[in-house]
Amino acid sequence: MKSHADISKFLSYVLRHQPESIGLQLDTEGWAAVNDLITLAGKAGTPLTPALIEAVVRDNDKQRFALTEDKLHIRAVQGHSTNQVAMTWAEKQPPQTLWHGTATRFINSIRAQGLVAGSRHHVHLSGDEVTAMSVGKRHGKPVVLKIRAGAMHQQGFAFYQAENGVWLTLAVPAAFIDFSAAE
Repeated sequence: MKSHADISKFLSYVLRHQPESIGLQLDTEGWAAVNDLITLAGKAGTPLTPALIEAVVRDNDKQRFALTEDKLHIRAVQGHSTNQVAMTWAEKQPPQTLWHGTATRFINSIRAQGLVAGSRHHVHLSGDEVTAMSVGKRHGKPVVLKIRAGAMHQQGFAFYQAENGVWLTLAVPAAFIDFSAAE
């Protein structure tokens, strides 16, 4: 039996990046039928049950997934790279400062081109330094960058907030990044 962490990684892979790897179809908002997920995951060698899915969604420390109220559909709340998904959020005014956790090895690239979404649809920003630090640790020696989100918003950059509190924007130009923590 796979651990909750293993199931969470599997769900992230399938619901965020490669639904076609098991033949799963997502709608444009990222929703998939739980019954389809269970059937297709089982055929791919990852047995799931409704109770296991509910537990992984409930217990995920980053609240990466959401179930509909009737528990018939599931989605990843952000972080998609699949073209099946084109989620829409209401634009929201960000706080003056947001944070981005990354690894020190990416700093030169970020200085040159700012923060770009890469294969994802948006750049992910945190509302606090602690969360950003935990994100940065996943990528190597961590560094937390201070983002002048309020100034960006005043200049017309759009911000959105996912259901789990993660802030999203299309890109962050280097001019809005405080690199002092990286020096």
